[in-house]
Amino acid sequence: MTALAPATFADRFRALRHRNFRLFWSGQLVSVIGTWMQSVAQGWLMHRLTDSAWMLGVLAFTQFAPVTVLSLWAGVVTDRVDRRRLILITQSLCAVQAVALAAVVSAGIVKPWMVLALAFVFGCVNAFDLPARQSFLVEMVGKEDLPNAIALNSAAFNTARVLGPAVAGLTLAAVGEAACFWINAVSYLVVIVMLLRIQPPPRRIEAVVSSDWREGVRYVMRTPPIRNLLILLGVMSSLGFQYSTLLPVYARTILHTGARGYGLMVSAFGVGSLLSAIVLTRRHDRWALRRNILLALCTAAVGMFGFAWSRWMPLTLWMGFLSGFGLIFYVATTNVMLQLTVDDAYRGRVMSLYTLMFIGTSPLGAILAGAVAERWGAPMATSSCAVVLAGGALWMVWRLRVLAAREAVPVTPPTTERLG
Repeated sequence: MTALAPATFADRFRALRHRNFRLFWSGQLVSVIGTWMQSVAQGWLMHRLTDSAWMLGVLAFTQFAPVTVLSLWAGVVTDRVDRRRLILITQSLCAVQAVALAAVVSAGIVKPWMVLALAFVFGCVNAFDLPARQSFLVEMVGKEDLPNAIALNSAAFNTARVLGPAVAGLTLAAVGEAACFWINAVSYLVVIVMLLRIQPPPRRIEAVVSSDWREGVRYVMRTPPIRNLLILLGVMSSLGFQYSTLLPVYARTILHTGARGYGLMVSAFGVGSLLSAIVLTRRHDRWALRRNILLALCTAAVGMFGFAWSRWMPLTLWMGFLSGFGLIFYVATTNVMLQLTVDDAYRGRVMSLYTLMFIGTSPLGAILAGAVAERWGAPMATSSCAVVLAGGALWMVWRLRVLAAREAVPVTPPTTERLG
């Protein structure tokens, strides 16, 4: 295995030398800050209206369920249309959804069913937006800088994950939920302007039919590295990633920290996630990426269990930091490995399956987490997530041993005798 040279500062940010990616990245950074503000305020609003952990699970289910239903079709659409135009449409629709949510809260007429309905709309749009954005990266930077673009995209997302919840916590405490929703609506204007300035090179659009999502599934099933990554992601995401659904419970009823504490908890997860994205900006070979998955799952499991049972705010934040580092280190590494392995003709459909496994499996987990928290308390639900993550780490230990043994077997050149 060839040793990789230490990354220079310029090398860690090499994808930003592409003008189109700079525009996309900066617009996404602003927009996702607003999205995180809305996410935090939406959960807080639902818990304020209902005082129910179960309803937090229902809210997450409602927002993620459309991804489960629509993501495979969205992958076909992503492979057959102009991706920049598709992202412009989805981001514009998200802006309309944010305005609607802000308006009903500002008017004082908001009801739980309205929050659920608008969360459902956001989920429908997100089912198309996520695979389109992930597939669009390679058009802006090419294959060589694609891993770095994925890492920087994750860094932007997690920078927003730090800033958005922190600002949202202060905004919630000062003026309430509506302001968070209005800020999010305005933030979409920035990303729309940046997308309009992007001039991607023309690409060959594959001729696919509406039922061609089945061919994408068949491609995944006959490609073991992609298949294994997606199955593991589906299990971990559905059953191991459900901490965020229950954060309002920790803030309001367990630690009694209020809106500011809630924002700090989400930001702590975000700081850890941001650090993991920065680590991924250096070059990694395939074996390093595999080891990253094992390290990430172990770290996330330890952090999640500690977070579940901590009753001291500083320790809670440290455990959130550890969990956030592990979870996003795992997800971003999986994304890099998938995009380096997939054929271009199937990129949109594979990234839609990535979206399905990452987000579309969450409705089941969200409902289960909400039900467990309602019956036995949030710490038991979060501890169950930690157990699932630890199980994924054990599976990775076994897979690494199998792969190491397979690659250690010497390859014998064929002889006439053997061929005969």
